[in-house]
Amino acid sequence: MPSFEIDKVRADFPILSREVEGKPLTYLDNGATAQKPSAVINSMSTFYAESNANIHRGIHSLSRKATEAYENSRSEIKAALRLPDSHELIFVRGATEGINLVTHGLGDRLEEGDEVVLTIMEHHANFVPWQILQEQKNIKLHFIGLNEFGELDLEAWKAAFNERTRVAAFTHVSNVLGTVNPVSEMTAYARERQVFTLVDGAQALPHGPVDLSEVGGDFYVFSGHKVFGPDGIGVVTGPRDLLNSFPPYQSGGDMIERVQVSGTTFRDVPERFEAGTPNISATLGLAAAFRYMAQIDWEAAAAHEHLLAEQTTEQLKDLGGIRIFGESSGKTAIVSFLFDIAHPQDIGTILDTEGVAIRIGHHCAQPLMDYYNVSATVRASFAFYNNEADVEAFMRGMHKVKRFFG
Repeated sequence: MPSFEIDKVRADFPILSREVEGKPLTYLDNGATAQKPSAVINSMSTFYAESNANIHRGIHSLSRKATEAYENSRSEIKAALRLPDSHELIFVRGATEGINLVTHGLGDRLEEGDEVVLTIMEHHANFVPWQILQEQKNIKLHFIGLNEFGELDLEAWKAAFNERTRVAAFTHVSNVLGTVNPVSEMTAYARERQVFTLVDGAQALPHGPVDLSEVGGDFYVFSGHKVFGPDGIGVVTGPRDLLNSFPPYQSGGDMIERVQVSGTTFRDVPERFEAGTPNISATLGLAAAFRYMAQIDWEAAAAHEHLLAEQTTEQLKDLGGIRIFGESSGKTAIVSFLFDIAHPQDIGTILDTEGVAIRIGHHCAQPLMDYYNVSATVRASFAFYNNEADVEAFMRGMHKVKRFFG
């Protein structure tokens, strides 16, 4: 599509034509998972209908075709991400498994007293594995806070580095606030100090291409289901030599070089971390999602998303009694808020009767909730296929909440 035309875009997503509670679906839960275009759905259906077979080692035609499609998917996604030649791309179940793979590998290099720098806005997936390592290795974790706009206190983040800092792990985009962190600056700062970096990109890629040659750093992870692809698939990228030095994360078929009674040797990446039969159809679906995204006019799409989020924010403020979380410059189209007369659970329930899907709760970011001294927020998260009718339906629901509780 040479330009951004919302009606044509929406036609690509079958689920957007359905009704909920007798009303057109208004899907504003994209931060949790994105909807899938027909191109992704069809790619997976075609694989099962025409070439379903296990990959690698098979000499029959279907296996060869499936293997070629699987590895072509890897090459396509690497090219789309502009992955440096020195790095490798590994398929995992999602960003969570990718982070666990990295912490498992880096954990072998950490010693008692070493330090890891995190931010308070991290998803639990980028908190808990480090806390487990803290218990196992007696390392120290630093959690860096935010300014009044929900932006990372970058000076405090830099000041946390010292001679014992070994890793800096941070999100590219906050799943609660929409804040976009200056990841290139952060990875460069860490690299100068010989500190490993892990960037959680799960919320970044749904809002436009990510150039990993510009992001820099060591490890980058994301989940397929948030980039308009299937669930159960994700990616972790990192330096090939460093990944080859990590012990296997899981063991089994396809990641071995030679198995003998006396012992086993292991293959290099990417196979080293892709034990067993992978999610082949989802891998092909993820490549189809990247092909689909390559057609989007992302400058126009970003402006469209920003307008919807801005309209929503302003109309919420006009409603009165609203507290917005995260108003940083350049944030992605996420609106998190509280309404002083209604509990988030009640808001979510009433909006659902209007066919509006939003997310309520702690959003797997309880440390951030504690930081703001709240237990939960309401989150409306937009994608490029949302339109002004979605904003109108959302606000009709919010006015219904106000009438009911006010």
